[in-house]
Amino acid sequence: MDLLQPEDKRKVPDVLQKILRNDIKLTKKFVENSQRITALRSLANHAKFLEVSCHGIVWLAGWLTFIWLFNNSEMYQIQVNMLIALFLDIVVIAVIKAFVRRRRPVPMNKLIPGNPDKYSFPSGHASRATLVAVILIYIEPISIIFYPPLIAWVTSVSISRILLERHYILDVLGGIGIGLIEALFMSMIWLSQSGSAYILNILSDEKRDGGEFHV
Repeated sequence: MDLLQPEDKRKVPDVLQKILRNDIKLTKKFVENSQRITALRSLANHAKFLEVSCHGIVWLAGWLTFIWLFNNSEMYQIQVNMLIALFLDIVVIAVIKAFVRRRRPVPMNKLIPGNPDKYSFPSGHASRATLVAVILIYIEPISIIFYPPLIAWVTSVSISRILLERHYILDVLGGIGIGLIEALFMSMIWLSQSGSAYILNILSDEKRDGGEFHV
């Protein structure tokens, strides 16, 4: 079984070939057995909603709208840093996908719509959900009452990528790992309140209330 398309000229090591074949078998078995588990069957029914809830374009557009609607100096830091994180995730995932070039699964359920793009590893939804959750829990903590639904969302999004047959299990695990690394990187470059206000001032091309930005 060739795991690369004919145009791909790279030689995949035998060990990696074996790992990928086992990943395909395990993923298919997981999807098939999910129909026998009530919780997973219920999750599958909401998989499309979960897909949209963590889509890159939806998050970017939604976050830019959030920045535009809520001009509050207390929010500048999370607004700017999360925007940088979202752009970072999109770029990182795109580069890795272009390098790895693993094909997406062929859905066993023929009613499932066509895949949004042809490359599978890593899962951008899993990385994005993980990145957002780590930022809101550890880097710029929100109220603890939102932790359970946030963690449940990340878990549901990750599992739904497999149930929708958008990704293999390794793709999702890889996405989660990359999301954690991205969050670690963001914690190291996290912009201050003044730095965030300065960037928003440049983006909006208008003076904002607060400190040296007040007119």
